[in-house]
Amino acid sequence: MKALTVALLTAMATPAWAQSRGHTDAAPAAAPAAVDHSKMDHSKMDHSTMDHSTMDHGGNDHAQMDHSTMDHAAMGHGTAPSEPREPIPPVTDADRTAAFPPINHDAMEHAPDVHSLLLINRLEHWDGQHGTGQAWEASGWVGGNINRLWLRSEGERSGGRTESSDLEVLYGRSVSPWWDVLVGVKQDFRPAESRTWAAFGIQGLAPYKFETSATAYVGEGGQVAATMEVEYELLLTNRLILQPLVEATLAAKDEPEHGMGTGLNKVEAGLRLRYEFSRRFAPYIGISHERLFGDTADYHQAAGEHTRDTRWVAGVRVWF
Repeated sequence: MKALTVALLTAMATPAWAQSRGHTDAAPAAAPAAVDHSKMDHSKMDHSTMDHSTMDHGGNDHAQMDHSTMDHAAMGHGTAPSEPREPIPPVTDADRTAAFPPINHDAMEHAPDVHSLLLINRLEHWDGQHGTGQAWEASGWVGGNINRLWLRSEGERSGGRTESSDLEVLYGRSVSPWWDVLVGVKQDFRPAESRTWAAFGIQGLAPYKFETSATAYVGEGGQVAATMEVEYELLLTNRLILQPLVEATLAAKDEPEHGMGTGLNKVEAGLRLRYEFSRRFAPYIGISHERLFGDTADYHQAAGEHTRDTRWVAGVRVWF
C-alpha cells in the first residue's frame, strides 16, 4: 500500500516539472524589427484609422527625415488655395470714374502772384524826462516772393509839432531765403526843409533770428549817412513776447545846419513787452533810451536841446 502511494505521487509531479522546465529553457522572443519609414509610401496609408496613441514615435529620428521628398498633399496637410473663396468682380469704368473723377482746372483757385503786407511795428506814446510825445515806425511791401516794392516810414512828434519824419520807397530783391537787397530813395520831411537821399541797403534774418536792417544814404552835397537796426523777439509764452531793439545812425561829414556831426550821431536802445491778442494786434509797454554823441551832441546842446533822454512807452503793434 505504501509503495503504491509513492508511485502515484511520482507520476503526478513529473508533467508539472517538465512544463516548468520547458518554459525555463525556451529561447527569448525576438525583438520587433525596426521599420524604415523612408521606404514606406505614406500616400497609400489611411492615417485616419490608425491609433497614434499606441504608437511609439519616440524612436523615429525626425532630424534625419527628408521632408522635401514627402508628398504633404497626399498626407492630408494640403496647401493654401490660390483663388479666393468669393471671386473678386472685375474693375469697371464706373469704378474708375468714381475713384478718379475728372478735374476741372478752370474751377481751381490758385494763389495770387502778388502779395502785400503793412506792418506798423511801433505806434506809441512816450513820456520822457523832458516832455511827452508820439512816435511811429512802419513798413510795407507789395509784390511776389522775389521782387517787391517796399515802403518804410518813421517819425516823432513832441510839443504838438513834428520833430522828424521820413518816407522811403525801395525796390527789394531776394538774394537768399533770408535776405533782401534794397535800392531806392528816401525823403526827409522837416518843419523847415526837406531833403532827398539815394538809398542802398540790405535787410533780413541774421543767424539766431536777429532781424537786421542796414541802409546807406547818399544825400546832397556829398553827405553819406547810414542807419543800422537790430531787433530780437524772445517768446516768454506763445502770446507774451519781449522785443529788444538797438538802432544807430552815422554820418560821414559835419553839417551844423542840420545838427549832424561826423561819426556816430545817435543810439537808441529799447525794450518792449507786448501781448498778442492775435497775430495782427498786440499792445505793448516798454522803456527806451536815446543818446546823442560827438559833434551831433554839441550842436543840439548849443541849440538848447537835450542830448539824452529815457522814456516810458506804451503803444500797439498791428499788421494788415
